[in-house]
Amino acid sequence: MTKTIFVLNGPNLNLLGRREPEIYGRESLDDIAAAMTVHAASLGVDLDIRQSNHEGHLIDWLHEAQATGAAAVILNAGGYSHTSVALHDAIKAIATPVIAVHLTDPLSRESFRHIDFVALAASQVIKGHGAAGYMLALDAAVLL
Repeated sequence: MTKTIFVLNGPNLNLLGRREPEIYGRESLDDIAAAMTVHAASLGVDLDIRQSNHEGHLIDWLHEAQATGAAAVILNAGGYSHTSVALHDAIKAIATPVIAVHLTDPLSRESFRHIDFVALAASQVIKGHGAAGYMLALDAAVLL
């Protein structure tokens, strides 16, 4: 049976490549998803890649990851990383390991980004590697 890894993306990540490319890079979320899918096939795992601008969807998907037996979740919660106690609690409520991904290093940015509720609950955090951070997270997820 093939392992499935959920890849969940939060608010505004649908605008990657167009939104502040000097900060977030020029690769779109579709570019990242395509590269991840190729890499996942080489690792022998399936991906379930989703994006929503709604916090409740992300919480429901975390619950679904556990309910369906996903091997891991890769989560880029976007701005919710710094505001959502609900996402923190959802991660803590499931046994499925969650790897948090940040395109940038929040500690090198505005002070309001220094608190990361998602990272506090995640089993691992990958930050500051741009789009390549997703590949690093995928490699880490396969080892869990």
